[in-house]
Amino acid sequence: MFKLEKRPQPSKAFAYLTPILAIIATMIAGGLLFMALGKNPFEAIRTIFWDPLFGEFAFYYRPQLLVKGGPLILIAIGLSLGFRAGIWNIGAEGQYIVGAICGAGVGLAFYPMEAWYIFPLMITAGAFGGWAWAMIPALLKVKFQTNEILVSLMLVYVAEQLLASMSLGLLKNPDGHGFPGSRNLKDYPSAFNDEIITGSGMHWGVLTAFIAVIFAYILLNRHMLGFSIRLTGEAPRAAKFSSVNPTRLILFCLGMSGALAGLAGMFEVSGPAGQISIDFNTGYGFTAIIVAFLGRLHPVGILFAGLLMALTYIGGEIAQANLGLPAAAIQLFQGMLLFFLLAVDLLTNYSIKRVKTEAV
Repeated sequence: MFKLEKRPQPSKAFAYLTPILAIIATMIAGGLLFMALGKNPFEAIRTIFWDPLFGEFAFYYRPQLLVKGGPLILIAIGLSLGFRAGIWNIGAEGQYIVGAICGAGVGLAFYPMEAWYIFPLMITAGAFGGWAWAMIPALLKVKFQTNEILVSLMLVYVAEQLLASMSLGLLKNPDGHGFPGSRNLKDYPSAFNDEIITGSGMHWGVLTAFIAVIFAYILLNRHMLGFSIRLTGEAPRAAKFSSVNPTRLILFCLGMSGALAGLAGMFEVSGPAGQISIDFNTGYGFTAIIVAFLGRLHPVGILFAGLLMALTYIGGEIAQANLGLPAAAIQLFQGMLLFFLLAVDLLTNYSIKRVKTEAV
């Protein structure tokens, strides 16, 4: 018989090994899932993790790692700041949507004028939209002690309805012959988030994500606010006696995560997606939660975790096309990663002990 016994101190070895063990466990469980669907598990795993990097068409898929990974990294960085302080923003998907709507709305308001300042205004509007949407749960928590998890999550569904309304109404393309969706921003140079280096996948959103990683690292390790964030998450009682302002912390963490999610939405709608549409949101806001925890809430870890999750997106699309795997199976495979991450993470604070049972 076995039981869990709390460790005197968290295991540093398991803290670093947890993501690796979770990935291995996900591959094993995912292989069993693919086998149950009648597919070769080794071929499926190879298609997801190997082919995008080293396969026949890797030259096309490699730049997509940055395209897919950029928004995941940007959103996860913002979420990690709050998570480290025990502030749980689960509604980044809604902030991502509202940021995209605000950014696209500003760009389309100037159509067809050509001017250098339109894209910077879109960036500002996208960040502000995400920040304002995140301020709703932040202010409700500060003023009325509401649960930010529930409020931020429920606001995702409000944002989705707002997205549908904009696609069919205010932002609808007047030249679209009645079809829902805005004008395609790829056809509007002043509002288009083009690649910085042609063929690399590196656009302004990806660059912003890399900058966010650097600033988050500096904030958490070299700034007093970062110390307050870490202290609140690791020792809440000590934080109360260290002049940490909880109101300021809540507003900053939720506001920053909302602003970064809004920026991710703006860069996505002005670049890879190209337009506001009913199905614009693809779940980046929720997937970024997995990325944040897979990266151990550390900026550098999130960078690599975001690229890994992007790899599963691209490899999953290849597996659907070449092997006939259903999209739901790929989504389940990605969800397994968080499940096993949380399961294995238990061993950081607990050890498994064997208990001898006495014969009756």
